[in-house]
Amino acid sequence: MKLICGLGNPGDEHASDRHNAGFLVVDTLGARLGVAVDTAKFEGLVGTGRLGAERVLLLKPLTYMNDSGRAVAAAAHFYKVEPKDVLVVHDELDLPFGRLQLKSGGGTAGHNGLRSILACLGDDGFARLRIGVGKPLGKERTVGHVLSGFSKEERSALPELLGRAADAAQGWATLPLSLAMTRFNKKE
Repeated sequence: MKLICGLGNPGDEHASDRHNAGFLVVDTLGARLGVAVDTAKFEGLVGTGRLGAERVLLLKPLTYMNDSGRAVAAAAHFYKVEPKDVLVVHDELDLPFGRLQLKSGGGTAGHNGLRSILACLGDDGFARLRIGVGKPLGKERTVGHVLSGFSKEERSALPELLGRAADAAQGWATLPLSLAMTRFNKKE
């Protein structure tokens, strides 16, 4: 089994925030697979489906970003999913809007959701799908940037970006990691 976790914050007030890019990708992938991510379990919402021969659990933690690790670790432990079979989809300030980067392992780069997951799993061997949301302009604070909505131009490009990100998540689950990285880490 593979576990694909999209990071975000619960509640309607956060639904269109940049910080919820992971939730948006999991929703896009779920719709594509005909999987409703709406069953309350593991302090989150889950749905199960298949990607080819691979069984997959989609997860949206409802613990708020900073405590996402509790939901990820609970689901991983329950299904006996090894960290190498976990993909965390999250927003990334260090990538320009629209850029994707799939990678395995690494640090947290100051991302509190990743920090929580690393602490709860006790292993940094999980994969990440980083969704570029760009850095704040001028003196705008980082927190204000990630907790704000996408610009009009970004909103018009968002469906295509979410589709590419869902493709990358599927590629991670069904292809060798090096091939998936080569295919999806292109500059767009």
